[in-house]
Amino acid sequence: MQVVSISSLKGGVGKTSVTTGLASAALAAGIPTLVVDLDPHADASTALGVAADGKAEVARMLKTPRRVRIAENVVNSSWVTRAGNLDGRKSRVLDVAFGGSLSSVYDRPDLGRRDLRRLASVLEGIDNYELVLVDCPPSLNGLTRMAWTASDRVLLVAEPGLFSVAGTERTMRAIQLFREEFAPKLAPAGIIANRVRPSSTEHAYRLEEMKQMFGPLLLAPTIPELANWQQIQGAAHAVHHWPGDAARSTAALYDQLLVSVVKQSREFRPRSTR
Repeated sequence: MQVVSISSLKGGVGKTSVTTGLASAALAAGIPTLVVDLDPHADASTALGVAADGKAEVARMLKTPRRVRIAENVVNSSWVTRAGNLDGRKSRVLDVAFGGSLSSVYDRPDLGRRDLRRLASVLEGIDNYELVLVDCPPSLNGLTRMAWTASDRVLLVAEPGLFSVAGTERTMRAIQLFREEFAPKLAPAGIIANRVRPSSTEHAYRLEEMKQMFGPLLLAPTIPELANWQQIQGAAHAVHHWPGDAARSTAALYDQLLVSVVKQSREFRPRSTR
C-alpha cells in the first residue's frame, strides 16, 4: 500500500482537483484506492459524492485512533456505482475517509510527535487498498504534517505562476526539513503543473522555470485548464465518466500521471520498509 499526500502551501492551485483526478484514474484502472480528506473544507468528499450514513468523519478517527476503526467508517464514493453501470464491473474500490470542519482543531502549528502520528495510527492495519491519497489543507500546520508523517511520498501541485512556483520551492524545503526531523523515509513524488493555459506566454515561461528548478520532479504531462471542471465536481462525477472530448483528454492525462506517481512511489519506497 502506497500512501501519497497531495499538498501545496499556496491555496487556489487546484490541489483537490488533482486529488480527485488521480482518484478517477485509479478507479478507471481498477486500483483499490482510499481517499483521506484532511482538508476541513471537505471539498474532496463533496466531489467524490459521499454520504455519511452514520459513519465517523476523519476528525473523530483522529481523536481516538486506537479505538475507532477506519475500516468501519470509510464510505463508498458514488463514482463506484456509476463506473459499474458504465462497464458492468461491480468490484472496483474507491473509498473515502470523509472530511469536515471538526478536523480544524488539529490544524495548528504546535502538534507534538504523538499527535503527528494520529493519522498513521488510523491507517495501521488496513491492507485492502493499493493506494491511499491524502488531500491536505493548503498550509504547513498540523494536518499537513500529520499527513506527511503517515505518507511514503508527497505530491506537490502548482500553477505556472510566480507566487505558486515560489510556494512550491518553499514546500520542497519544508519537506526536506520535515524529513530530517520526523520522517526520514519521506520524499517528493513529483510536482504536477495544473491549470496550464497553453496560449499564455507567462505560463510557458514559468513552466520552463520550473523545469530548470525542479528537473525530473516536474511530472509530465501538465494539466490544462478545463473550463467545465467546476461543473464536473459540482455534479460529483469522475472526469473519466464525463462526456465530451475535453474531459476525455483530461482523463487520459490523469491516467499518465497516475502511472508516474505509482511508479515513483514503488521505486523509492518498497513494501519491505513499511
